[in-house]
Amino acid sequence: MRYWVSLIVILAAAYFCGPWVSRHVPSEYNPFTPLVITDPPNLITRYKLRKLDNNPHECLAALERAQTEGAIQFSNAGSMGGKCPLTDPVRVRGFGDVALSSSYLASCRLALSSAMFVGQVAKPLASQELGSRLVKIDHLGSYACRNVYNKPDARLSEHATAEALDIVGFELADGRHLTVLKQWPQTSIEAQYIHTLFTESCPFFGNSIGPDYNAAHANHFHLGMRWFGFCR
Repeated sequence: MRYWVSLIVILAAAYFCGPWVSRHVPSEYNPFTPLVITDPPNLITRYKLRKLDNNPHECLAALERAQTEGAIQFSNAGSMGGKCPLTDPVRVRGFGDVALSSSYLASCRLALSSAMFVGQVAKPLASQELGSRLVKIDHLGSYACRNVYNKPDARLSEHATAEALDIVGFELADGRHLTVLKQWPQTSIEAQYIHTLFTESCPFFGNSIGPDYNAAHANHFHLGMRWFGFCR
């Protein structure tokens, strides 16, 4: 509730001061300017990301700008029909100099949020805390036409709409291979990196679910777009 009240106040102020805001306020605090991949995940950035759900052309334009800047590599995947249809998904192939264990299908906003998280948190944190460059992210995929936990009476999973990515590990330039399953229970510097990554992922996604949530997530981080601020 506090988030929405704060956002309404900010947007109201921005509306009445629109021309001045457009000229003088940095992108990350300016609701009138397009999203920039380096914008931190504050209230205005989250508002811009939410708006992109209803504007696929603007969302794709933001992704194309991010690709031009070297923050992500993607291609248009084409809409899909069937039981779990996808509208305007993209295929993410990497994040700049960070490779993926395989490409994956994503909604436009998942692709944008993932690129922001990797560029602003995962990459710099690896260099700062571990002294080595992040070179690869290992994952279990994104799109899967199924219900939550594969239960027949459950709602459709975020994976059924390509709005969630399950990350299992990270590879560094010095050869270290970190996994959620192995590092999460430890107290090493590598474990601290994994824990910090999870905590810092929360502002970039609608929900971040990890090993402390339940046994089904013992070996991966589920980073999804539904809800707002669910982080466990």
